[in-house]
Amino acid sequence: MSGATPQSPRTGLRYGYGTNGLTDLRLDDALGLLADLGYSGVGLTLDHMHLDPLAPDLAARTRHVARRLERLGLGVTVETGARYVLDPRRKHGPSLLDPDPERRTERGRLLIRAVQVAADLGAHAVHCFSGITPSGTPDDLAWLRLTDALGPVLDAASRAGVPLAVEPEPGHLLSSLADFHHLRRELGDPDPGLLGLTLDIGHCQCLEPLPPADCVRAAAPWLRHVQIEDMRRGVHEHLPFGDGEIDFPPVLEALATVGYRGLTVVELPRHSHAGPDLAARSIDFLRRAEAAVPAPALAATPAEGGTP
Repeated sequence: MSGATPQSPRTGLRYGYGTNGLTDLRLDDALGLLADLGYSGVGLTLDHMHLDPLAPDLAARTRHVARRLERLGLGVTVETGARYVLDPRRKHGPSLLDPDPERRTERGRLLIRAVQVAADLGAHAVHCFSGITPSGTPDDLAWLRLTDALGPVLDAASRAGVPLAVEPEPGHLLSSLADFHHLRRELGDPDPGLLGLTLDIGHCQCLEPLPPADCVRAAAPWLRHVQIEDMRRGVHEHLPFGDGEIDFPPVLEALATVGYRGLTVVELPRHSHAGPDLAARSIDFLRRAEAAVPAPALAATPAEGGTP
Protein backbone atom coordinates (compact mmCIF):
# COMPACT_ATOMS: atom_id res chain seq x y z
CA MET A 1 0.00 0.00 0.00
CA SER A 2 2.70 2.54 0.98
CA GLY A 3 4.42 2.28 -2.41
CA ALA A 4 1.23 3.44 -4.17
CA THR A 5 0.90 6.74 -2.30
CA PRO A 6 1.71 9.98 -4.13
CA GLN A 7 5.16 11.49 -4.02
CA SER A 8 6.42 14.96 -4.82
CA PRO A 9 6.96 15.32 -8.56
CA ARG A 10 9.98 17.53 -7.88
CA THR A 11 11.91 15.50 -5.28
CA GLY A 12 10.13 12.15 -5.05
CA LEU A 13 9.63 12.70 -1.31
CA ARG A 14 6.47 11.54 0.47
CA TYR A 15 5.27 13.74 3.35
CA GLY A 16 3.24 12.60 6.32
CA TYR A 17 1.96 14.10 9.55
CA GLY A 18 2.09 12.49 12.97
CA THR A 19 -1.17 11.63 14.72
CA ASN A 20 0.49 12.59 18.02
CA GLY A 21 0.00 16.16 16.75
CA LEU A 22 -3.69 15.56 15.98
CA THR A 23 -4.89 14.02 19.25
CA ASP A 24 -7.94 16.32 19.47
CA LEU A 25 -9.32 14.73 16.30
CA ARG A 26 -10.90 11.33 15.85
CA LEU A 27 -8.53 9.11 13.87
CA ASP A 28 -10.88 8.83 10.88
CA ASP A 29 -11.17 12.62 10.79
CA ALA A 30 -7.40 13.07 11.12
CA LEU A 31 -6.72 10.72 8.23
CA GLY A 32 -9.32 12.44 6.05
CA LEU A 33 -7.79 15.83 6.86
CA LEU A 34 -4.30 14.70 5.85
CA ALA A 35 -5.53 13.21 2.59
CA ASP A 36 -7.44 16.41 1.77
CA LEU A 37 -4.33 18.50 2.44
CA GLY A 38 -2.28 16.40 0.01
CA TYR A 39 -0.15 14.39 2.43
CA SER A 40 1.14 11.04 1.22
CA GLY A 41 0.89 9.30 4.58
CA VAL A 42 0.70 9.35 8.33
CA GLY A 43 2.92 8.58 11.30
CA LEU A 44 0.40 6.63 13.40
CA THR A 45 1.18 6.65 17.13
CA LEU A 46 -0.45 3.71 18.90
CA ASP A 47 -2.27 5.35 21.80
CA HIS A 48 -5.58 5.25 23.63
CA MET A 49 -7.10 8.20 21.77
CA HIS A 50 -6.58 6.73 18.29
CA LEU A 51 -5.54 3.10 17.77
CA ASP A 52 -5.19 1.70 21.29
CA PRO A 53 -2.67 -1.18 21.25
CA LEU A 54 -4.17 -2.58 24.48
CA ALA A 55 -7.81 -2.56 23.34
CA PRO A 56 -9.52 -5.97 23.23
CA ASP A 57 -10.86 -5.22 19.74
CA LEU A 58 -7.46 -4.18 18.34
CA ALA A 59 -7.59 -6.58 15.39
CA ALA A 60 -10.98 -5.33 14.20
CA ARG A 61 -10.00 -1.69 14.67
CA THR A 62 -6.75 -2.29 12.78
CA ARG A 63 -8.70 -3.76 9.86
CA HIS A 64 -10.90 -0.66 9.83
CA VAL A 65 -7.86 1.65 9.81
CA ALA A 66 -6.25 -0.39 7.03
CA ARG A 67 -9.35 0.00 4.87
CA ARG A 68 -9.48 3.72 5.63
CA LEU A 69 -5.81 4.20 4.69
CA GLU A 70 -6.31 2.27 1.46
CA ARG A 71 -9.38 4.29 0.45
CA LEU A 72 -7.52 7.54 1.12
CA GLY A 73 -4.31 6.41 -0.55
CA LEU A 74 -2.20 7.06 2.54
CA GLY A 75 0.98 5.24 3.49
CA VAL A 76 1.78 4.67 7.15
CA THR A 77 4.58 4.25 9.64
CA VAL A 78 3.68 2.89 13.09
CA GLU A 79 5.14 5.00 15.90
CA THR A 80 5.41 3.90 19.53
CA GLY A 81 6.12 7.14 21.38
CA ALA A 82 2.81 7.39 23.27
CA ARG A 83 3.50 9.03 26.63
CA TYR A 84 1.29 7.08 29.03
CA VAL A 85 -0.05 4.10 27.09
CA LEU A 86 1.47 1.53 29.50
CA ASP A 87 1.89 3.50 32.74
CA PRO A 88 -0.52 6.32 33.68
CA ARG A 89 2.04 7.82 36.08
CA ARG A 90 5.38 7.63 34.25
CA LYS A 91 5.95 9.21 30.86
CA HIS A 92 7.14 6.54 28.38
CA GLY A 93 7.24 4.00 31.19
CA PRO A 94 8.19 1.26 31.40
CA SER A 95 11.12 1.44 29.00
CA LEU A 96 13.42 -1.17 27.52
CA LEU A 97 15.92 -0.14 30.23
CA ASP A 98 13.66 -0.61 33.25
CA PRO A 99 15.43 -2.27 36.20
CA ASP A 100 12.51 -4.72 36.52
CA PRO A 101 12.82 -7.45 33.86
CA GLU A 102 9.05 -7.96 33.81
CA ARG A 103 8.57 -4.28 33.07
CA ARG A 104 11.13 -4.42 30.26
CA THR A 105 9.24 -7.37 28.86
CA GLU A 106 6.02 -5.34 29.02
CA ARG A 107 7.56 -2.70 26.76
CA GLY A 108 8.89 -5.41 24.48
CA ARG A 109 5.40 -6.93 24.18
CA LEU A 110 4.05 -3.53 23.17
CA LEU A 111 6.66 -3.27 20.42
CA ILE A 112 5.89 -6.79 19.20
CA ARG A 113 2.22 -5.85 19.07
CA ALA A 114 3.18 -2.72 17.12
CA VAL A 115 5.03 -4.91 14.62
CA GLN A 116 1.90 -6.99 14.08
CA VAL A 117 -0.25 -3.88 13.67
CA ALA A 118 2.29 -2.53 11.19
CA ALA A 119 2.18 -5.74 9.18
CA ASP A 120 -1.62 -5.66 9.13
CA LEU A 121 -1.62 -2.01 7.99
CA GLY A 122 1.05 -2.49 5.32
CA ALA A 123 3.31 -0.04 7.17
CA HIS A 124 6.86 0.44 5.94
CA ALA A 125 8.46 0.56 9.43
CA VAL A 126 7.91 0.47 13.19
CA HIS A 127 9.52 3.31 15.11
CA CYS A 128 10.89 2.90 18.65
CA PHE A 129 13.49 4.33 21.05
CA SER A 130 15.65 3.18 23.95
CA GLY A 131 14.35 5.19 26.89
CA ILE A 132 16.22 7.15 29.56
CA THR A 133 18.88 5.32 31.55
CA PRO A 134 17.52 4.77 35.08
CA SER A 135 19.37 6.55 37.86
CA GLY A 136 22.37 4.61 39.14
CA THR A 137 22.48 2.26 36.14
CA PRO A 138 25.95 1.87 34.54
CA ASP A 139 26.03 2.39 30.79
CA ASP A 140 27.26 -1.12 30.05
CA LEU A 141 24.34 -2.62 31.98
CA ALA A 142 21.89 -0.30 30.22
CA TRP A 143 23.18 -1.36 26.80
CA LEU A 144 22.93 -5.02 27.81
CA ARG A 145 19.31 -4.53 28.86
CA LEU A 146 18.53 -2.76 25.60
CA THR A 147 20.04 -5.41 23.35
CA ASP A 148 18.41 -8.24 25.31
CA ALA A 149 15.01 -6.54 25.20
CA LEU A 150 15.23 -5.86 21.47
CA GLY A 151 16.04 -9.46 20.57
CA PRO A 152 12.44 -10.78 20.61
CA VAL A 153 11.22 -7.60 18.89
CA LEU A 154 13.69 -8.06 16.05
CA ASP A 155 12.63 -11.70 15.76
CA ALA A 156 9.01 -10.58 15.40
CA ALA A 157 9.98 -7.90 12.89
CA SER A 158 11.88 -10.45 10.84
CA ARG A 159 8.90 -12.82 10.76
CA ALA A 160 6.53 -9.98 9.80
CA GLY A 161 8.84 -8.48 7.20
CA VAL A 162 8.61 -5.02 8.80
CA PRO A 163 11.83 -3.17 9.70
CA LEU A 164 12.38 -1.73 13.15
CA ALA A 165 13.46 1.94 12.95
CA VAL A 166 15.23 3.05 16.14
CA GLU A 167 15.21 6.76 16.91
CA PRO A 168 18.09 8.57 18.64
CA GLU A 169 16.30 10.70 21.24
CA PRO A 170 17.97 13.52 23.22
CA GLY A 171 18.38 12.52 26.86
CA HIS A 172 18.00 8.80 26.17
CA LEU A 173 20.65 6.10 26.33
CA LEU A 174 20.56 5.99 22.52
CA SER A 175 20.65 9.71 21.78
CA SER A 176 22.81 10.11 18.68
CA LEU A 177 23.77 8.57 15.37
CA ALA A 178 26.96 7.29 17.01
CA ASP A 179 24.80 5.52 19.61
CA PHE A 180 22.70 3.91 16.87
CA HIS A 181 25.84 2.45 15.33
CA HIS A 182 26.94 1.23 18.77
CA LEU A 183 23.62 -0.61 19.12
CA ARG A 184 23.98 -2.05 15.65
CA ARG A 185 27.42 -3.44 16.49
CA GLU A 186 26.22 -4.83 19.83
CA LEU A 187 23.47 -6.71 17.97
CA GLY A 188 25.91 -8.20 15.48
CA ASP A 189 25.27 -5.75 12.62
CA PRO A 190 21.78 -6.87 11.54
CA ASP A 191 20.65 -6.26 7.98
CA PRO A 192 19.52 -2.60 7.55
CA GLY A 193 16.28 -4.00 6.19
CA LEU A 194 15.60 -5.38 9.67
CA LEU A 195 17.25 -2.90 12.06
CA GLY A 196 17.07 0.59 10.61
CA LEU A 197 17.05 4.17 11.76
CA THR A 198 14.44 6.82 12.46
CA LEU A 199 16.17 10.14 11.79
CA ASP A 200 14.56 13.16 13.40
CA ILE A 201 15.79 16.25 11.54
CA GLY A 202 15.19 18.51 14.54
CA HIS A 203 17.25 16.24 16.77
CA CYS A 204 20.12 16.56 14.30
CA GLN A 205 19.97 20.34 14.69
CA CYS A 206 19.69 19.98 18.47
CA LEU A 207 22.73 17.83 19.21
CA GLU A 208 24.51 16.17 16.28
CA PRO A 209 27.97 17.52 15.32
CA LEU A 210 27.04 17.45 11.61
CA PRO A 211 24.45 19.76 10.01
CA PRO A 212 21.08 18.06 9.40
CA ALA A 213 21.65 17.60 5.64
CA ASP A 214 25.00 15.92 6.32
CA CYS A 215 23.29 13.69 8.92
CA VAL A 216 20.88 12.53 6.20
CA ARG A 217 23.75 11.60 3.90
CA ALA A 218 25.65 9.83 6.70
CA ALA A 219 22.56 7.88 7.76
CA ALA A 220 21.33 6.97 4.28
CA PRO A 221 22.15 3.22 4.29
CA TRP A 222 20.08 2.68 7.45
CA LEU A 223 17.32 5.23 6.89
CA ARG A 224 13.87 3.69 7.31
CA HIS A 225 11.81 6.57 8.73
CA VAL A 226 12.21 10.36 8.92
CA GLN A 227 10.60 12.83 11.30
CA ILE A 228 10.82 16.54 10.53
CA GLU A 229 10.17 19.79 12.36
CA ASP A 230 12.10 22.92 13.26
CA MET A 231 14.42 23.13 16.26
CA ARG A 232 17.22 25.21 17.79
CA ARG A 233 20.74 24.15 18.66
CA GLY A 234 20.95 22.67 22.15
CA VAL A 235 17.21 22.95 22.87
CA HIS A 236 15.04 19.84 22.52
CA GLU A 237 11.78 21.56 21.59
CA HIS A 238 9.78 20.57 18.51
CA LEU A 239 8.84 23.78 16.72
CA PRO A 240 6.63 24.62 13.74
CA PHE A 241 8.56 25.31 10.56
CA GLY A 242 10.11 28.77 10.57
CA ASP A 243 10.27 29.05 14.36
CA GLY A 244 13.72 27.43 14.67
CA GLU A 245 17.10 27.51 12.97
CA ILE A 246 17.02 24.77 10.31
CA ASP A 247 17.66 25.53 6.65
CA PHE A 248 15.25 23.06 5.05
CA PRO A 249 15.99 23.08 1.29
CA PRO A 250 19.39 21.38 1.81
CA VAL A 251 17.71 18.76 4.02
CA LEU A 252 15.07 17.96 1.39
CA GLU A 253 17.75 17.93 -1.29
CA ALA A 254 19.78 15.42 0.74
CA LEU A 255 16.75 13.16 1.30
CA ALA A 256 15.97 13.24 -2.42
CA THR A 257 19.49 12.63 -3.63
CA VAL A 258 20.12 9.65 -1.30
CA GLY A 259 16.98 8.06 -2.77
CA TYR A 260 14.94 7.97 0.45
CA ARG A 261 11.40 6.80 -0.33
CA GLY A 262 9.89 6.25 3.11
CA LEU A 263 7.62 8.81 4.74
CA THR A 264 8.95 12.16 5.97
CA VAL A 265 6.58 12.84 8.86
CA VAL A 266 5.97 16.21 10.51
CA GLU A 267 6.45 15.68 14.25
CA LEU A 268 4.70 18.29 16.44
CA PRO A 269 3.40 16.31 19.44
CA ARG A 270 2.86 19.35 21.68
CA HIS A 271 0.80 21.33 19.17
CA SER A 272 -2.32 19.19 18.90
CA HIS A 273 -4.52 22.12 19.98
CA ALA A 274 -3.68 23.72 16.62
CA GLY A 275 -3.21 20.48 14.69
CA PRO A 276 -5.42 21.08 11.63
CA ASP A 277 -3.99 24.56 11.04
CA LEU A 278 -0.39 23.41 11.54
CA ALA A 279 -0.89 20.43 9.25
CA ALA A 280 -2.00 22.81 6.50
CA ARG A 281 0.81 25.28 7.17
CA SER A 282 3.41 22.50 7.32
CA ILE A 283 2.66 20.96 3.93
CA ASP A 284 2.66 24.44 2.38
CA PHE A 285 6.05 25.17 3.98
CA LEU A 286 7.56 21.93 2.73
CA ARG A 287 6.32 22.58 -0.80
CA ARG A 288 7.88 26.05 -0.74
CA ALA A 289 11.13 24.61 0.62
CA GLU A 290 11.15 22.05 -2.21
CA ALA A 291 10.82 24.84 -4.74
CA ALA A 292 14.09 26.29 -3.42
CA VAL A 293 16.02 23.06 -4.08
CA PRO A 294 18.26 23.59 -7.13
CA ALA A 295 16.98 21.57 -10.08
CA PRO A 296 20.46 20.30 -11.10
CA ALA A 297 20.82 18.71 -7.65
CA LEU A 298 17.75 16.58 -8.38
CA ALA A 299 18.75 15.49 -11.85
CA ALA A 300 20.29 12.23 -10.62
CA THR A 301 17.47 11.44 -8.18
CA PRO A 302 16.02 8.00 -9.00
CA ALA A 303 12.41 8.04 -10.12
CA GLU A 304 11.63 5.01 -7.99
CA GLY A 305 13.31 2.60 -5.62
CA GLY A 306 16.12 3.89 -3.43
CA THR A 307 15.97 3.65 0.33
CA PRO A 308 12.73 1.83 1.25
